[in-house]
Amino acid sequence: MSSSLPSQLSIAAAQQKLDSHTREIVQWHFSPETGSPFWLDWAKKAGWNPATEIQSFADILKFPHFQDEWLRDLPNHVWVPKQYQGRPFNIFETGGTTGMPKQRIGWEDYKTDYSDFSRTLSDAQFPRNEYWLMVGPTGPRRLRLSIEHLANERGCSCYFIDLDPRWVKKVLGNKQYEVARAYMDHVVDQAITILKNRKVSALFTTPKLLEALGEKINLWDAGIRGVFCGGTTMAPQYTRFIVEEVLENRIGFVPTYGNTLMGLAASRPLTPADNYSITYHAPQPRAVLRVVDPNDTTQLKNYGEWGRVELTTLTREFFMPRFLERDEALRKEPCDLYPWDGVAEVRPFGAMEKTIIEGVY
Repeated sequence: MSSSLPSQLSIAAAQQKLDSHTREIVQWHFSPETGSPFWLDWAKKAGWNPATEIQSFADILKFPHFQDEWLRDLPNHVWVPKQYQGRPFNIFETGGTTGMPKQRIGWEDYKTDYSDFSRTLSDAQFPRNEYWLMVGPTGPRRLRLSIEHLANERGCSCYFIDLDPRWVKKVLGNKQYEVARAYMDHVVDQAITILKNRKVSALFTTPKLLEALGEKINLWDAGIRGVFCGGTTMAPQYTRFIVEEVLENRIGFVPTYGNTLMGLAASRPLTPADNYSITYHAPQPRAVLRVVDPNDTTQLKNYGEWGRVELTTLTREFFMPRFLERDEALRKEPCDLYPWDGVAEVRPFGAMEKTIIEGVY
């Protein structure tokens, strides 16, 4: 797969598809026949009708920033589109390190996201009809069902080792480093037990847990052929360490940038010109990432400049305009595989100014 520059024609086609999808989704959420109580009530209070006024993605700037408190404080049923009323929903939580976590409801979105993602994976690195192992947060998180669906989509079944990142962040915040290390060892030991006693060809985990696994077992000899990795920041030098030292340039490495509110952004294939800098592209048109000026979020940063990550999610199950993530990234040009903007070297917002606790996830 190439990551060269796309044609202007493919960029224009992607933009046209996004504009059409935006109109469809906004009309869905703001029409009395299909919309959710929250957005119908919001429009009444706002005094304008997005169903008629939003004609392109550029018009999304007419919305203010989505407030994460809405997903913490309001009951889940206010987000149910009328067409989904009466159907039980999944409730997925974000990190929730302190206080009430944000909650997103859903039905099929996670399946759609990960079925689409499956088509980007190599059969050589992620063989069909074999076994996966997930070492990461399960519980109330979307990731648990998503990884299992992804494995199932490829004819595979999946083993799971649980992880509680809230506990890890809490003990690190209290400077209980020995407790955090003991917990990491506990998780890694369970994963090694599975790898030694079951045939596993694909692994999902976080970068730090992957490193810890690589210290205790040779992953290639254990049968791993592909690693799907997400979570903590991966700077270029760390990415190179993972690819060359941990995976020995033999195991496929697929980093992703994802969360409960977006789904997941796929990384474009690394080339020598990238110098191990990972660029992610949102799953347009279902979600859009913009790199904006933190002091004027209506303005995009130039390509190659750092800015804050802004997420808009556009599905029939969930509409979330202009949510400011707690991340910053470099704005990157489109590529032929993904003819829309990318985000690179994602890290916590303000990472250069303050210490960030990321734990193992």
